[in-house]
Amino acid sequence: MFSKARRASDQAKHATTVARSAQVAGVAAAAAAEVQDALVPEPDHGAAAFFDVDNTMIVGASFFYFAKGLAQRKFFTTGDVLTMAWQQAKFRIIGSEDRDDIDSSRERALAFVKGIEVARVVALGEEIYDETIQHKVYNGTRALAQLHQDVGQRVWLVTATPIEVASTIANRLHLTGALATVAESENGVYTGRLAGEMMHGPAKAEAIKALAEREGLDLARCTAYSDSVNDLPMLTLVGRAVAVNPDSDLRKEALARGWEIRDFRTGRKVAKISAIVSLAAGIGAGIMIGAITVYRRHGRYGGSAVLRAQANRLTAGARSAVSTTTRRVATITS
Repeated sequence: MFSKARRASDQAKHATTVARSAQVAGVAAAAAAEVQDALVPEPDHGAAAFFDVDNTMIVGASFFYFAKGLAQRKFFTTGDVLTMAWQQAKFRIIGSEDRDDIDSSRERALAFVKGIEVARVVALGEEIYDETIQHKVYNGTRALAQLHQDVGQRVWLVTATPIEVASTIANRLHLTGALATVAESENGVYTGRLAGEMMHGPAKAEAIKALAEREGLDLARCTAYSDSVNDLPMLTLVGRAVAVNPDSDLRKEALARGWEIRDFRTGRKVAKISAIVSLAAGIGAGIMIGAITVYRRHGRYGGSAVLRAQANRLTAGARSAVSTTTRRVATITS
């Protein structure tokens, strides 16, 4: 009898303890939720930030990394890879885009995607980002994007890179989205044509205007970031412009207009001059030797006119690199 009463008393105490623990757990959970809610910034729907990608958010040209990954998967020929490698080298040395390179890249890309399923290219873009592009992101630029997100602003990438690659970069960096070059598709398959023009120069400004109208953005409260003077239409469209890793022409514009300048390239002056001189000299010498070798080898045995023409182009490119290096070093040291 006594033991039954004791067990009943113990069970009652246990039930009371459990109830109190549940109550404490509930209060703690509610408090934690309040803390987490307090850490989430209020959305600022009227302001946003727009970031160029190549040489701004990442080192070099994103399309080159994408093309290189495709070449490793046998989607491109060796000749295509050599051409794009040369364009990438020029981009890294000069620090700004070349319109002819952009146009040739566009034609090559359109020829490649014609007849291919969009979903396949998207999947390849994700693979190549994880393999290569993620290691090229400038931490300083990503931190600038985070500052906008921390105050509730949305962040878009604005780039000539194909939308499939740009969207992957935006998703992986947890940004809002991307405005990029769109290749036309029908029934999930690329047609080999662009939907409009490449997202370059004035097209970036037009895309931002359209987005601002759709999303209710006040452009006077928005910020744009870029490395290239080609993006002046975008930079002058918003209330705040920031030159990131600027080319020489944009640096001059930024200084004249009183814009902020952020440079995340290490050892900018001394190291850059040394790198430019050695890289250009190495590329120039290597290309010259390669061109001569190709020409002699194939010319001696009746090689194709295509190979000889390619050798001539490479030789001309080497001369251009030397000339560009001289001008670039003069600009940096001035």
